[in-house]
Amino acid sequence: MIKNIIVLLTLSITLSGCLDNEPKIEGRWYTQVQVDQGQEIYTTNCAVCHGSAAQGTREWNKPLPDGKYPPPPLNGTAHAWHHPLKGLKTSIREGGVKLGGSMPAFKDKLSEDQQEAVIAFFQNKWPPQIYNAWLERGGLR
Repeated sequence: MIKNIIVLLTLSITLSGCLDNEPKIEGRWYTQVQVDQGQEIYTTNCAVCHGSAAQGTREWNKPLPDGKYPPPPLNGTAHAWHHPLKGLKTSIREGGVKLGGSMPAFKDKLSEDQQEAVIAFFQNKWPPQIYNAWLERGGLR
């Protein structure tokens, strides 16, 4: 039993060390591991509203009859790139219900690392010009 715990602990430490050394995708703040993890988390938690390819809904910028807006694209074709990383994390963590929207809060469902992985997944869909515009706007603040 103790031997198994030691093996698991050693494996965990080794793997976490590998992830810390994982290279960033060129020009981006995140790693391929984060993108891959983010895809799974996104598919499970976000795709039902934002679409499987982060494409959002067709008329995302027109209010519904209840006055709320449908889920926007997160793939770089809408306004997500206008928000800094901190703001994107806040949107995921707190949701939009408090602001009159429909997006649920994920603070009790996703860890901060998982939230960052989701952002890495959809930002990886952003073309370089959109990502660079995001950086110029202070995206990493």
